Amino acid sequence: MVTAAQPRSSLPSPAVGPPVRRVPGVRHLGPNWYACVMGTAVVGTAGAALPGHVPGLRAVCTAVWALSFVLLVALLAARALHWRHHRDQARAHLLDPAAAPFYGCLSMALLAVGGGALALGRDWIGTRAAVALDTVLFTAGTVIGLAAAVAVPYLMAVRHRVEPGQASPVWLLPLVAPMVSAAVGPLLVGHLPPGQPRETLLLACVALFGVSLLATLVTLPVIFGRLLTGGPLPLALTPSLFLVLGPLGQSTTAVGQFADVAPGIVPDPYAEGFSVLAVLYGVPVMGFALLWLAFAVAHVVRARRTGMGFSMTWWSFTFPVGTCVTGAEALARGTGLVAYDGLTVALYVLLVAAWAVAAVHTARGLLSGALLAAPRPAPGAPGPATARTT
Repeated sequence: MVTAAQPRSSLPSPAVGPPVRRVPGVRHLGPNWYACVMGTAVVGTAGAALPGHVPGLRAVCTAVWALSFVLLVALLAARALHWRHHRDQARAHLLDPAAAPFYGCLSMALLAVGGGALALGRDWIGTRAAVALDTVLFTAGTVIGLAAAVAVPYLMAVRHRVEPGQASPVWLLPLVAPMVSAAVGPLLVGHLPPGQPRETLLLACVALFGVSLLATLVTLPVIFGRLLTGGPLPLALTPSLFLVLGPLGQSTTAVGQFADVAPGIVPDPYAEGFSVLAVLYGVPVMGFALLWLAFAVAHVVRARRTGMGFSMTWWSFTFPVGTCVTGAEALARGTGLVAYDGLTVALYVLLVAAWAVAAVHTARGLLSGALLAAPRPAPGAPGPATARTT
């Protein structure tokens, strides 16, 4: 006897586990977004030390620092959601030689905001709270920066599939992070007990300076050689040429900070030596930074004329230029030359203009959702193959 089929709706439902929670808005939020924090923080801290006195400028710079703090908190929360709900994508970033170097940006964002707390934030939150905040952010940023300086080159050597033509200034990002620690660490020296604690932190910053400087010196020739032999970078990557300014300006800033805090911390011959180093190192390095700035601007103008549109790499125009501002400020203090005061102001105007352009385009991209959408592969491009399988 044939019986009617049981209605589908009355069939027992198979056991289904709890639904996997997803947060689509943060799936493609990579570590490169910390560049927004870095670029915003440096606008405040660099402006605080400009020559002369402009009424209200310090209050504006402090407000900009406060904005960078808010951005940092928001991004830390968003990135935590990213790691919790999209671990596959987070791992893909680590295995992508184009994305992994941006993990150095987390360290630099923490350090930039922490240094701004002592330079500016103490006006609003008090010195004690500023010291506590900077201590936490400096410690975390330094540890993360050192980890990135080791882990990212290691992954590139043993897990990533990197071709010679892929060399780009982005490779410098994890290597510059210890230099940022070296530049902002001296701000905490005076808040430690006198004696060995102060000297230990100062010399630790000098060691971090050496870590970053030597790593940069062995990497930069590879990048420059690729530019000379492989032709211009892809349009979207062209702004990353400004990243080379980071170790140049930040190292000049660091030696200037060493010279400022060394008296009374280390014996007199070494304290005087830091003052000499600040000038003898800073002047030629700043000269090369200006040469590279002209080189990078020429490439960006060419790329813009050939169709370069906005991307998050435009934030490369901000923090590296900001380090040149603080480096020029250090040279102005060390030499007393008015020429460096003028250079400081000119570079700061460039920094503010670059930050405003990047910020406006980023806000538009967030409102439209374009910046948080999945990246679109180039037509006809092969599938990604970024990790070794053997």
